[in-house]
Amino acid sequence: MSTFEQFNLPKSLQKAMDDLGFQNPTPIQQKSFSVIMSGRDMMGIAQTGTGKTFAYLLPLFKLYKFTPTETPKIVILVPTRELVVQVVEEVEKLTKYMSVRTLGIYGGVNINTQKTSVYEGIDVLVGTPGRVMDLALDNVIRFDETQKLVIDEFDEMLNLGFRPQITSILAMMKPKRQNILFSATMTDEVDEMLEDYFDFPEEVTLAASGTPLEKIAQSVYSVPNFNTKINLLKQLLNQDESMERILVFVNNKKIADMLHERIDADFSEQFGVIHSNKSQNYRLNTMAEFQQGNLRGIITTDVMARGLDISNISHVINFEMPELPEQYIHRIGRTGRADATGIAISFVTPREEEMKIEAEMLMNQEIDTMDLPEDIEISTQLIGPEKEKEKVKFLMKKPKISDSGAFHEKSAKNKKVNLGGPGKTKKKTGSVNRNLLREQNKKRNKKK
Repeated sequence: MSTFEQFNLPKSLQKAMDDLGFQNPTPIQQKSFSVIMSGRDMMGIAQTGTGKTFAYLLPLFKLYKFTPTETPKIVILVPTRELVVQVVEEVEKLTKYMSVRTLGIYGGVNINTQKTSVYEGIDVLVGTPGRVMDLALDNVIRFDETQKLVIDEFDEMLNLGFRPQITSILAMMKPKRQNILFSATMTDEVDEMLEDYFDFPEEVTLAASGTPLEKIAQSVYSVPNFNTKINLLKQLLNQDESMERILVFVNNKKIADMLHERIDADFSEQFGVIHSNKSQNYRLNTMAEFQQGNLRGIITTDVMARGLDISNISHVINFEMPELPEQYIHRIGRTGRADATGIAISFVTPREEEMKIEAEMLMNQEIDTMDLPEDIEISTQLIGPEKEKEKVKFLMKKPKISDSGAFHEKSAKNKKVNLGGPGKTKKKTGSVNRNLLREQNKKRNKKK
């Protein structure tokens, strides 16, 4: 079995690895090392949980040479605040015996504090694209000395709409640099970016895109609606004691908060909730509580599905099926990491059936369907999104037509005009429609 000693790391770096207790590199670390050391651009395709962070950090710090500059020599872009914090921690562990100044920056905190930190001098910058671009446009961050650019979770960056920020940052950098890119999937948008902005990066592939982790037992429950899903989740939590470290995924912030409120009623203070509307301190504290075993689980959006190193997840529950099949892979990949096995359970309503089939097609594998427990309470109460079809039908009703073929006029008391406020209407009581007023003014001006 190969060990890190084959990499001939500098003593300071090897000592840090010894302190961490790491002896054997993962496959992606082995495959990436020589490519990055060669100085060529690289595109690494690897699933979450495969050791990607050390795959680029180890060769970068073997190549690293201290120079007395104030601008970053290494820039690492990641999609989320949590991932910034995590990568900074990994860098600090590896550079424990080296002279390296590391700074993590992200949105949602005071930008002036971050500006002060930048002015103190940095060697390694880790940040989200938005905040890095903000500080670069303000001429606070300069890329004069940047030799290495790492973009981690490249496909997720593009999914989140960061393409304009990434292209702006690339435009500010000198062309002579090494680009190291990591992505879990090769999407069309990733391909376009590679073609437009990078020089034929060497591809290092660990596994075919969409291949599920073999150590994860996957199953599906067919459930009629949201409220029945809640009943099922509560029953599983009550009856299955092995569900001790759980991630529950939903598709948006509103559902996350709603589900947390309903679950907390029966399992008080056992679950945290994380999404992009929560403050940075709240999110980090919740993750810390979960890591320390003070929480049984976290209810979250896909912000937790990528890159974050959360250990010993026993179960992943897709309370809602993700809209992209690739995201299903990233979600279930939070469990079954390293040498552990994991369990992934998905709750699927009829309107989510197509999403399930797309995930199965991507994996080339059918997910086992489980029978609903006989004593589960089947709810008939629908929530907002489940009523959408009814709303659409209502909105598409044709207006009534009179015998003469003309549309019926609304009665005077029902005539309303929108005065521009969101969702607000007022009865028409002498107020004039703004558009009509503009037209009248135009006519007056023409007469003049």
